[in-house]
Amino acid sequence: MVSRRIIHGRRLGRIPFSFLEDIHERFVRTYGRAIHSDSAQAYAMNDEFSRVLSQQIEYYSNDPNADWINRIKGEIRPGPPIRQLNHVRDVMRENIEKVLDRGERLELLVDKAENMQGNTFRFRKQARRFSNTTRWRNCKLMLLLILVLLVIIYGA
Repeated sequence: MVSRRIIHGRRLGRIPFSFLEDIHERFVRTYGRAIHSDSAQAYAMNDEFSRVLSQQIEYYSNDPNADWINRIKGEIRPGPPIRQLNHVRDVMRENIEKVLDRGERLELLVDKAENMQGNTFRFRKQARRFSNTTRWRNCKLMLLLILVLLVIIYGA
């Protein structure tokens, strides 16, 4: 019944899905915790939510602003053609500037990633060198300790 009232006289498409998404968000926002609990009973939320449901059915059935594409088209259409062109040109400039900024940020990220990769290689090399150095020091120390013990044991 809900979908018939919304779709009546219109093509299937974005409006019914917008309606369903809106109803779902409102329902979850209102009854989010209750729907997951064991205490939720069948049809217990009908009285409260039926008003919201009927308001949204009315809105999506009759209000032209319910269709977001028509709403966007309505924002561009008013005014003389020159104003429209200026608006479109300004929007395009902003978009191009954003794309260029994003490109610059990506280049910086690539440079930083390459720098970090080089630092990682150097760190590994130094860590191995340090590990080998400490290992040899420990071996030399153990040999010296064993030698001193042997001298003490056999020298006495």
